[in-house]
Amino acid sequence: MISTDTSGTQLRAADLGPIQQVRAGHLGRRLSQLYAGLVLYGVSMAMMIEANLGLDPWDVLHQGLANRVPLSFGTITIAVGALVLLLWIPLRQRPGLGTLSNVVIVGLAADLGLWLLPSPDQLAVRIPLLITGVVLNGLAGAVYIGSHFGPGPRDGLMTGFARRTGGSLRLIRTAIEVTVLVVGFFLGGTVGVGTVLYAVAIGPLVQFFLPKVSAPLGRPAGADLS
Repeated sequence: MISTDTSGTQLRAADLGPIQQVRAGHLGRRLSQLYAGLVLYGVSMAMMIEANLGLDPWDVLHQGLANRVPLSFGTITIAVGALVLLLWIPLRQRPGLGTLSNVVIVGLAADLGLWLLPSPDQLAVRIPLLITGVVLNGLAGAVYIGSHFGPGPRDGLMTGFARRTGGSLRLIRTAIEVTVLVVGFFLGGTVGVGTVLYAVAIGPLVQFFLPKVSAPLGRPAGADLS
C-alpha cells in the first residue's frame, strides 16, 4: 500500500512498525478515520446478521458460537479476536493500535447495531439490508485500512502464516476461511446467498473505496523511506 504526503514523499504504510504508525503524521485525521471505520464495520456486520441471508466466514463462526454459549455476538467476536491475536506471538507479528482497537470496537459496535436494528421478516426488506450491509462493510474496511494503524487480528493471522511459511497468501486465506466457515456452519451459523455475495464483492469494494479514503502520511521519525 502506498500513501503520499503533501511533499510527494512516498511511504510504504505496510512496512511501518506500531510506533512508526503513530508517528506517521496527520494523527487526528487518522485516529478519527480508524474509529469511524471500526464502528461502521461492526454496524454493517449487524445489518448482514439481521438480513439473515448468510454471513462472511468469520461471522458464521461468531454466530455459531453465540448460538452455543450465553454470550452476545459482539462478545464472541471480541473473544475470538483476542484468541487470534495470541496466535500472532509465535508468528512474531506486532499488533498496531488499529489491531488492538479492532479486537474491542468492532464487537461493541456489532452489539450496538443488533440492538438498534429491527429483524425484518419480509424478503423485500432483507435483501436491500444485506446489500447495504455488504457495501458499507467494504467501505468500512477501506476506511479502517486507510488509516494505516495495522491489520485486524484475522487478516494479520493470514499474512503472518504466509510470511512464516512462504506459502501463497490466497491459499492460506482460503484454507483459514473455509475452516472457520465449516466449523461455524456446524455450530449453527447462517450460510447462504449473503456468504457468496460477500466473498465475491468484498475485495472489489475495498479496492474501489481505498484510494478514495486512504489517509495521507508524513515522514515518521526514524523511518527510512528510501
